[in-house]
Amino acid sequence: MNCRAESRNFFILSLFLVFISGSVIAQVKKDTTIILITDITVQIEATQALNDLYNFKFEKAEQQFRWFKQKYAWHPLPYFLLGLSEWWKILPNPKNTSHDDRFMAYMDSTIMVAENLHKNFPEYKIEAAFFLSAAYGFKGRLYADEERKNWGKAASVGRTALNYLEECKEKNYLSPELLFGDALYNYFSVWVPDNYPILKPVLWLFPKGDKQLGLKQLKEVSYNAFYTRTEAMVWLMRISNSYENNQPQAFQLAEYLHQTYPDNPYFHRYYARMLYSRGMNTELDKEGKDILARIDSAQVGYEATSGRYAAFYLGQLYEGRRKLDEAKKYYLLAVKYAEEIGATESGYYLFSLIALGEISEQQGDKATAKNYFKEVKRISGRKDEAYKDAKRRLNKLEKGD
Repeated sequence: MNCRAESRNFFILSLFLVFISGSVIAQVKKDTTIILITDITVQIEATQALNDLYNFKFEKAEQQFRWFKQKYAWHPLPYFLLGLSEWWKILPNPKNTSHDDRFMAYMDSTIMVAENLHKNFPEYKIEAAFFLSAAYGFKGRLYADEERKNWGKAASVGRTALNYLEECKEKNYLSPELLFGDALYNYFSVWVPDNYPILKPVLWLFPKGDKQLGLKQLKEVSYNAFYTRTEAMVWLMRISNSYENNQPQAFQLAEYLHQTYPDNPYFHRYYARMLYSRGMNTELDKEGKDILARIDSAQVGYEATSGRYAAFYLGQLYEGRRKLDEAKKYYLLAVKYAEEIGATESGYYLFSLIALGEISEQQGDKATAKNYFKEVKRISGRKDEAYKDAKRRLNKLEKGD
């Protein structure tokens, strides 16, 4: 299907949802007792589908979500879950924008159906606010991605998400699901201005958050929630590793997520990353090679981004073992994968080139070594560590000639 035809289909879907809004209202009036995010029967029906989603069995997961859409067309849950499925197709390689339109269409459908509940049915007001906050929040995450960089739209939908989040906060005792957005807000409303002072004027009108409370809430969601449990774990893992210097907690979460969803490439490579940072070389050797084998077999979700990580880690591992030919093979593979996805300014790419230059030098091929170091200087910024390292190595080589 070409892009124009697919865009037309999304437009037709949107029109169709508008036309059936009256019947959706009628459906709700027939059944105003089910609060889906706390209904145990619905959770049992959704359990395997969510496991399939996070294990990258998208076809199986979406089959169940579409059945939910038939059964609960009046509710935002099935549309949100279908959108979440598209989100996880994006996550392994955000440079691939082929799933963006479908993701946005499902989030817009979530918003439209949730707005109907929010406006017309007081008993669903808080649950609808949760889905409105979540859908706008996910849209903001995509707009703010470094590949999209649509900061204006990100800020706009983020403010809307926050407005609905405020409604959820009043009743967050009803379900741990409602704590998820509050947890992220509490943490990042403090972390962002602390780390990006230029944004303080933008955020000073917003309510003040509490980082420690945010971390506590994320843990509670990861222990007790159903729909947002795994998402909370992902955020807690990333925050623990990148911002809180809590490596043991990050490793524990990465290991659990990979073991629970062994076919999820994002969890797989994050686990490999934690093995690398902790110097667990035996396990790293196994997992790195497994990632590369899955790429070779075209397993769903395994592609060049994961390959770049795994190949670089293996290059480092074998260079440390003084197996230079093996290390060279993996560094060349890391370079190849980085070039495939246009990630030639990343540290993985630049330091793979430096390592290849160093190996060439050790093997007596000074001309090739110089070429690698010159390439790093050419494509990196003068303030980059890779630029400084390449310059130092190149000067040393030239003095020795």
